[in-house]
Amino acid sequence: MTDQQPHQFERGTDGPKVIVAGLDGSDSSMRAAAYAAGLARRQRAMLALVYVQPVLTAGAALGAPVGDATGDVAESLVQEIRESTERMKDIWDVRWEFHTFRGDPYNGLVTAADELKADAVVVGASESAGHRFIGSVAVRLVKAGRWPVTVVP
Repeated sequence: MTDQQPHQFERGTDGPKVIVAGLDGSDSSMRAAAYAAGLARRQRAMLALVYVQPVLTAGAALGAPVGDATGDVAESLVQEIRESTERMKDIWDVRWEFHTFRGDPYNGLVTAADELKADAVVVGASESAGHRFIGSVAVRLVKAGRWPVTVVP
């Protein structure tokens, strides 16, 4: 008789190395980013904060400068993150990066998670009534089944 060890999944590390958090400026996405920051701190992981810039909106079809508006949103988010990081630096330290991707939120987050080699994805619960018809980004990410997904209310 031989001793057999149970098979254990091993990716070469303990815990996640990269945690992706989707940001869009909504309250739920900001709570998701804070939750993801806590996870990243405890796991000593890189926090990748991702803002997906919409490619085309109704305003763009009418000639409104959407690129400038979404760029302003991205800059505003980066500024808010930097200010929060500065205020909290004596309490806790977390490594973070900010990334912007273009597209719809679901495909943008999938691309981000793939390119950044995410071990986990954290998003805020949808605050839109429209998700009942097409499915929320969070539900679609969970159904994709490619990473553990945490949905923060």
